Amino acid sequence: MTSQRIAIPGHIVAIGGAEDKTSDLEILKQVFALAPRGSNDVAVIATASSIPDQILPDYKAVFTRLGAGHVHALDIQSRKQAADPDNVRLIEHSGVIFFTGGDQLRLTNLLGGSATLNAVRARLLAGAVVAGTSAGAAAMPGTMIYDGNATDALRKGAVNMTSGFGLVDGLVIDSHFLERGRFTRLMEVGASNPEHLGVGLGEDAAVIIHPSRILEAIGPGHVILIDSRELASSNISELSMGGTVAIEHMVIHALISGHGFDIEARRYLTPDKLKACLAETT
Repeated sequence: MTSQRIAIPGHIVAIGGAEDKTSDLEILKQVFALAPRGSNDVAVIATASSIPDQILPDYKAVFTRLGAGHVHALDIQSRKQAADPDNVRLIEHSGVIFFTGGDQLRLTNLLGGSATLNAVRARLLAGAVVAGTSAGAAAMPGTMIYDGNATDALRKGAVNMTSGFGLVDGLVIDSHFLERGRFTRLMEVGASNPEHLGVGLGEDAAVIIHPSRILEAIGPGHVILIDSRELASSNISELSMGGTVAIEHMVIHALISGHGFDIEARRYLTPDKLKACLAETT
């Protein structure tokens, strides 16, 4: 067992992509509801996207519909813009910071070490909610997948990883998980580092990572967890690059909305148990 990690005051919401932005807004409604009282501005950061002009208006419309005071559309496409005090100021006044989808390596390349990312971390520590969809979700942990063959990733070195934003420890998040058949990507991650919990987010599915490090599944889609902590054996350390990986005793859970998971205890939480755990920590 690992030591207990320190809780962060704010909430993190990781979304698998293709979330509903036109009808019930089930996931985005819950993102906005987590904003601290009296802090209903939203900053939408479109750095990952190659089409920010197309997606920023959609998110502005969604969060305006949900009751945001102001929606700040931040099309940060350079490290100079990531250092801009005006962008930092808008983040500092927002109760929700939302990262769009696109390319997660663009996120870490353009925002890593920047005043913008430092401001996001400070807002999370102050109790704001930080949410992201697709690439924006994948970049949140300290370790990030940025590439890897979905159909045949159970080969040593088949999954490319680098440092993410470090907003949450002990997880590796993959998006569009079921739709793009990415099971073997998180299995390879689990074999190489069993301490990490793999979180596979289906489309229109998400997890709320509560300050107590309890995961809560939301949305109509599935969340798949791949838990390798009790891994019995694997040959990965003995292989040459590209060799086929063998794994003994990897545990998989499928969560739906209202179900949860205790990250530290590695314990599945049915709806009643989830409610009880959250009640104990609020």
